[in-house]
Amino acid sequence: MATSGLQHVAAMYAGVVAPPLIVGAAVGLTATELTFLTGACLFTAGLATFLQTLGIWKIGARLPFVNGVTFAGVAPMIAVVNSTDDKSDALPVIFGAVIVAGVLGFFAAPFFSKAVRFFPPVVTGTVITLIGISLMPVAFGWAQGPNPAADEYGSTTNLGLAGATLVIVLLLRRFTRGFVKQIAVLLGLVVGTLVAIPFGATDFGPVADAAVVGFPTPFHFGAPQFQLAAILSMCVVMVVSMTESTADMLALGEIVERPADERTIAAGLRADTLGSALSPLFNGFMCSAFAQNIGLVAMTRIRSRYVVATGGGFLVLMGLCPMAASLIAVVPRPVLGGAGVVLFGSVAASGIQTLVKAGLEKDNNVLIVAVSLAVGIIPITAPEFYHAFPETAKIILDSGISTGCVAAVALNLVFNHLGGGRAADDEVTSPMDPQPASVH
Repeated sequence: MATSGLQHVAAMYAGVVAPPLIVGAAVGLTATELTFLTGACLFTAGLATFLQTLGIWKIGARLPFVNGVTFAGVAPMIAVVNSTDDKSDALPVIFGAVIVAGVLGFFAAPFFSKAVRFFPPVVTGTVITLIGISLMPVAFGWAQGPNPAADEYGSTTNLGLAGATLVIVLLLRRFTRGFVKQIAVLLGLVVGTLVAIPFGATDFGPVADAAVVGFPTPFHFGAPQFQLAAILSMCVVMVVSMTESTADMLALGEIVERPADERTIAAGLRADTLGSALSPLFNGFMCSAFAQNIGLVAMTRIRSRYVVATGGGFLVLMGLCPMAASLIAVVPRPVLGGAGVVLFGSVAASGIQTLVKAGLEKDNNVLIVAVSLAVGIIPITAPEFYHAFPETAKIILDSGISTGCVAAVALNLVFNHLGGGRAADDEVTSPMDPQPASVH
């Protein structure tokens, strides 16, 4: 149980620590504060995993389900940071929004489990793709260095370290198998950090300054603040997160030969949302299922939820050990950037895999994906597009994930659920065809 549980931790570790690194860097946290935030996210991921695997009352799917910080919330949280004049208020605003979204999601869980038909693969695939695309600029920024004002920002040394890390991860994924292959990103970070030492890019100060034992003090960054725009943005993220978790529960249910019914999905969503609502108490972010661990269950054929619960125990212990959490702060930003290309690109690729199942031979689905992706990438390709809008509105509009999700859900309703449009089964041979190839 210990070794299998550690394997689950290894498979999702990079995914758990990436969001606090991204948001913490945007806020301007010191290395010590960044270590604290990372440890808090590890701790809350362990608690959320306990809720999901072991369960209490009607909370928890009781499946081998790993929970952790969702990538879907990163872009909206950065939008909140950018719109906050005093950066010290950014995290309290985010925490307040996550608490409200978590509580609302908890009570909406049984109804959402019935409304899942409004979130088919054409919607979830589009949103997951946008999550990956929205995070890629973060990886490219890391690859250039930690400080845009520094002379070495974007230097050949930094880009070389990022490229070397990327190559290391790719080689490990190509020529290894089993456990080593699963932790290729983690090994890439370790090797990349070692390679960076001769170039003076590695700082071991955070580890030397970190305590061996610590506890994520409740509301360490300040009492939660509640701002409407941030709350609305996080509510959209919660819908995305619940949709993704539902899809993951259905997939995992098939793998472990215990199909997830409506009752199981509702219980699983309650665990997700309750974990998210409690997470800010210990300075963590919104929690959701980790799809990569579902692949690990399928590969190893170890289907026990208690094994995954053991992994949750390791996450809690790591969160209580600041020295362990500080290790990620040692990794140079260019090395993180190289690994981030694989990590964030894999998220986008996962969305594309979902879109493959979405029936893109259907004319309506092509239009849904085309327009939703276009709306979602506006903040990336044209950052000043919404400059004339109020600051509160820009918190939502500057998140391509939020706007893309709303567009995908609305278009799916118009084209695939409401009458009066073109037939849902119209087919196209090319997305550019103005007319369907055949009408049934």
